[in-house]
Amino acid sequence: MSGLTFRLTSVPHERLDLSQLTPRRLSSIPLAEVLKLNIGSTRSGLSVGDVFAVSGKPGDTVKIESGSAHLDFVGAELDHGTVIVEGDVGVGAGRNMRGGRLDIRGDAGALLGSGISGGEIFVKGSAGAQAGGLSPGDKFGMSGGLIVIEGHAGDRAGDRMRRGTIYVRGKCGAFAGSRMVGGTIWSELGFGADPGLLLRRGTLIGPSVEQMLPTFADAGMHDLVILRVLSRYMTAALGALAPRPLSGTVRKYAGDLATVGKGEILLTA
Repeated sequence: MSGLTFRLTSVPHERLDLSQLTPRRLSSIPLAEVLKLNIGSTRSGLSVGDVFAVSGKPGDTVKIESGSAHLDFVGAELDHGTVIVEGDVGVGAGRNMRGGRLDIRGDAGALLGSGISGGEIFVKGSAGAQAGGLSPGDKFGMSGGLIVIEGHAGDRAGDRMRRGTIYVRGKCGAFAGSRMVGGTIWSELGFGADPGLLLRRGTLIGPSVEQMLPTFADAGMHDLVILRVLSRYMTAALGALAPRPLSGTVRKYAGDLATVGKGEILLTA
C-alpha cells in the first residue's frame, strides 16, 4: 500500500483546508509542488510545507499523522483510495465523497460526511452536529455510502439525508433524522429528544428515544424481515464492528405526520 504521509511539524494557529490532500489529486503533482499547495484560511498564505513534513510516494493512500481539530475538509471529494488520520479532524471531513475510505482515528467536527454519495467513513471517536447532514447551499445531505461512528453523534445527524446508512455505536443527539427523505440511521444507545422532526421517509433504529414528537403514531409491534436483511448487510460490511443482529421484532412509530408521514422510528428495546 503506497502513498504519502503528512506529519504535523507545528500546531496550526489557523484552520486548514485539506481538501486537496486526496490520492487522485496528489498523484498528478510533483512532491515539490505538493509542498507549495495553499491550505491556509487567512491572508498568510500557509502552505503544506509550512506545517507538514511529507514523506513517501504518491499512491492510493494518504496518511495524516498528529490530527487536530483545525484540520478541515479532510477527505473531501474523495472518490477512490484511502485517507487515514491519526487523531482528530475539524469540520466537513469527507464532504461530497463519492468512493474510497476515510478512516479517522479520533473525533470529528461538525458536518462529517456532508453530501456523501458513496464510499465509507469510519470515526473511532465521536462526531459533531449534522453528521451525514446538509451543508449551506445544498439541497440534500447524505445520498449514499456508509458512515460509522464508534462514539456519539451530535444533534441533527442525517439532516435532509436521502440515502445511505449512518451507524452510531453510542447515542445520537437531539433531532436525529430531521427533514430526512430516505436512508437509515441506526444508533446502539438510542436517540436524544425529538428524532425525526419533519421526517418524510426513512428509518431510525435504536433502543430508546429521550422524547418522542407528538406527531408520531404508535403503530404497534412488528416482526420485520428487512431488519434481519439489514443485520446481515452490516455484518458483511463491518465485521467485528457490526452491531448485534436484530431479531426483527420492534415497536414502530410512524411519522412525521406533520408532513407526508411515511418514515418510521423502530424501537428495539
